[in-house]
Amino acid sequence: MSPTVAPRRRGSSTARARILGWLLLLVLAAVAVLTLVTWRLSVADVDSRMDDALRTEVEEFGTLTESGIDPATGQPFTGVDQVLNVAITYNLARPNEKFLGYVDGTFAYQSRQQAPVLLANDPAFTDLVAGVREPREGRYESAAGEVRYLAVPVRLDGDARQGVIVAAYFADQERDGVNDIARLMLLAGVGTVLLAAAGAWIVAGRILRPLRDITVTARSITDTELSRRIPQRGDRPGDEIGELVNTVNAMLDRVERAVAVQRRFVDDAGHELRTPITIVRGHLEVLDPADPEDVASTVALVDDELGRMNRMVSDLLLLARSEQPEFLRAEPVDVAALTESIVEKVTGLGQRQWVLDGLARVEAVLDPQRITQAVVALADNAARHTPDGGRIAVGSEQAAGVVRFHVADSGPGVAEADRDRIFERFARGGAGRRTEGAGLGLSIVRAIATAHGGRVVLDSEPGHGATFTVEVPTVAAPPPPGRHTEGGR
Repeated sequence: MSPTVAPRRRGSSTARARILGWLLLLVLAAVAVLTLVTWRLSVADVDSRMDDALRTEVEEFGTLTESGIDPATGQPFTGVDQVLNVAITYNLARPNEKFLGYVDGTFAYQSRQQAPVLLANDPAFTDLVAGVREPREGRYESAAGEVRYLAVPVRLDGDARQGVIVAAYFADQERDGVNDIARLMLLAGVGTVLLAAAGAWIVAGRILRPLRDITVTARSITDTELSRRIPQRGDRPGDEIGELVNTVNAMLDRVERAVAVQRRFVDDAGHELRTPITIVRGHLEVLDPADPEDVASTVALVDDELGRMNRMVSDLLLLARSEQPEFLRAEPVDVAALTESIVEKVTGLGQRQWVLDGLARVEAVLDPQRITQAVVALADNAARHTPDGGRIAVGSEQAAGVVRFHVADSGPGVAEADRDRIFERFARGGAGRRTEGAGLGLSIVRAIATAHGGRVVLDSEPGHGATFTVEVPTVAAPPPPGRHTEGGR
């Protein structure tokens, strides 16, 4: 059954839009602040230059007229009006700058520089500057905008008339260049924002792609399809999205293994429990309640089948728990002492020639109860397939980083075709080595070995016995992810 991928929903697009919105807001705020600060600093610089220029012009007026000699004729000035005319004529006005001269409160002279408005015809401006008795610096709102001015009184010995010379700047026009630059910066900022928006949309899509993959994968997982995983896209150290993908994939691995264990348990239990239930039901259906002998034999059969079912369920539960982390309780163990205690226990399994075949004098970190359970199961299996008086050797040995517990019998051995199959659940040996149990004993042995990070090895030759070896590391290690306890080797 192929997984059905659900259509993309608005979740990732909404997140993408939020990322884009916040980024654009930050970029717009940055552009606005930068433009405003730049514009204000530039305007302040222009205003400072205008004020400095006004003061410089007045100083030049004073330098020109303080001698009282007309530079054009070399003769003394004859009146205030001549002083104003010479001063305005000899000083060239800059763009957006205007010089005006007043005599006794009446306009008399002005520079020839074109101006946005004629201040000479503005009565309010004339009233403001024409009669000053001391230098006055200020601002005036004209029809053309702000005017920054400096008015200085002019007197000449021998002339009773009062003169005033005014240097004025049309500030708004002088700031036009700065305003044009600010507008250009805003236009460039808008273009930058649009480019940033396009780049952010693409980058946000790439960043959020793993999240969309997680969503698609999660929707595609069903109770019958658990193998889908989120694709890796360049896993780099410190990549939070990569770590999220790895974590989710690891979680899916654990879920798949847990579901697989559950399914195997249900399948195995349903398969094996069906037979004794059928047997019990069949005998109960033909039971003759009036026949005491028939009742007694049926009760005995039902009791035997129920006992077998109980053992089977216990074994299945044990196999299910074997893949859980809490299955083992590892601790430092003296392997030699553990081996001797196991041999002492198995000698009661039957009238066989039990032999202690070697001791590994080493300390290992393992679960002594589980190892004992595994070796006893192997010894019980050997006792069932070894005739009375036959030899069964149990022992342990140490190798490089591992400890081996072995059980060797002198029974019929295991055929080549059965060596892998006998470790599967509910498998039974061939003609030479058949068991009456449920076929879970060797599966449990393998599960215990695998839980320790080890394995079970079979060495056998038909007609010459079999040797089963449980090999585990000296320090118990969990099995790698995805490894199962059943199946052939």
